[in-house]
Amino acid sequence: MNAADSPTTIGPQAYAGWRARSLGAITEAIEHRLLLDLMGDLRSKRLLDAGCGDGALVVLAAARGAEAIGVDPDPAMLAAARARADRDAVQATFLDGRVERLPLPDASVDIVCSVTVLCFVRDAAAAVREMARVLRPGGLLVLGELGRWNVWAALRRARGWFGSPTWRAARFRSSGELRALAGQAGLAVTTVRGAIYYPPIAWAARLLAPVDPRLGRLSTWGAAFIALRATKP
Repeated sequence: MNAADSPTTIGPQAYAGWRARSLGAITEAIEHRLLLDLMGDLRSKRLLDAGCGDGALVVLAAARGAEAIGVDPDPAMLAAARARADRDAVQATFLDGRVERLPLPDASVDIVCSVTVLCFVRDAAAAVREMARVLRPGGLLVLGELGRWNVWAALRRARGWFGSPTWRAARFRSSGELRALAGQAGLAVTTVRGAIYYPPIAWAARLLAPVDPRLGRLSTWGAAFIALRATKP
């Protein structure tokens, strides 16, 4: 999710505005397909989305049979997430909390996912350790983060230099940096894939979206979005 590319303040309205644009809808669909593919069969799995925003991925996971939980510190996001679940007639739980201090017991979930959250967290290593803490042995961590070396990142850095507080504080990471964060948390990385190889232009997204998954299997270089799957021993 790249709702922060919306000119409005990040919040439910920005997410809705991003999806209303052709570029946003195509981009989010590619990201969600990749993340759900890495998660695998969700039936009867207990899944946590750490930093769930307005609950889009939580609702998709619940519709696929997961016992889905979303955690977010923003009351407006949680309200939007609950409304989305009600609207789509799925059962999901949404809790107030931060990724650095998740409101769940040790070893209590089968899958933890977190999407474009670590780029805005001051201590990403501590956040990943916290995600590993709540995973059961054999559980999966699926991270989706904004890649470091691509046109999108360059434009976001420029926006930060010219005054955007959101992008001034953001940190974009390479696949190697994401691997290191997972490894430091005691997790074994099994898969790293890229996505979003087109520039942030709607016609380019429409043209290149069909080949994007194939590019993501070849290299993460140039990918605006990097997804990682790791297991807890």
